[in-house]
Amino acid sequence: MQELVAIASLGSVYLLFALGLSTAWGTIGILNFAHGAIFVSAAYGCYELLEVRQLPVLVLAVVAVLIGAAMSLLMQVLVFDQVRRRASSERAAETRILIGGIGVAMLPIALASHQTKNMAFGLSASGFEASVWTIGGVRVSSVQVATVVCAVGAAAALAWYLRRTRAGLALRSLGVDDQVAALMGIDRRRYAWATMAVAGGLAGLAGVLLTLNLGAISAESGDALLIKAFACVVLGGVGSTLGVVVGCFTLAASEVWVLTQTSGMWVEAVSFGIIFAVLLLRPQGIFGRQEVRRV
Repeated sequence: MQELVAIASLGSVYLLFALGLSTAWGTIGILNFAHGAIFVSAAYGCYELLEVRQLPVLVLAVVAVLIGAAMSLLMQVLVFDQVRRRASSERAAETRILIGGIGVAMLPIALASHQTKNMAFGLSASGFEASVWTIGGVRVSSVQVATVVCAVGAAAALAWYLRRTRAGLALRSLGVDDQVAALMGIDRRRYAWATMAVAGGLAGLAGVLLTLNLGAISAESGDALLIKAFACVVLGGVGSTLGVVVGCFTLAASEVWVLTQTSGMWVEAVSFGIIFAVLLLRPQGIFGRQEVRRV
């Protein structure tokens, strides 16, 4: 039973992080390689607050969301919009955005690395004390409960927005054909700003919750989580909310199983194995749509 709690908690962190990555990639066509840097920056910002005073999880979560949303929106306005405007074609824009995301990520990661250069395990959240309950011999913390609730709530809200609202349908149409969507009067830039802000907010929330769950975080944590999120998105299907949910909890269950059956040295290989297997057997993912080209 304790393993189920670990799967639910870990899968929920992956879900919060991967939801924004998948939505931005599947709708506005931006695969943001700086997503991990946003995750780390929000966690480090909340750490600085904890150094000043003890704060409840809710306050830290709000701060993390604001930091993540602000960083992601600034990246979109100052970098990605400018790259797209100057690119000669859509394919060239996508390539430059990938490179730009990597470049933008270097600054916050370098700052985080400098801040923790004398800390063997990165920043510690030892100043935060979570409530722990024992139910039927299973230990559950308040942070784990908050993580699961936030992840499930975010996934449900996003699925409802994309499928049940006019704005959500407009956003999905950008992922199908942005040129036709533009002819229908859909402002791509406005939707891109909103999408990136939400994606960054979710990444920031994942950052602080994972830090409180583990008790510490390093500057490299964002890069490692980016690979895991990419595996989840590829497995479930780009742009599919249900697919991301399935992918995240499948990866979490696989990692927990490997960790309990081995010494843990093979845990990091699970993500790469999933990416390789899915791209080989079903490139569009479990719930992804197959691209159709008219000739």
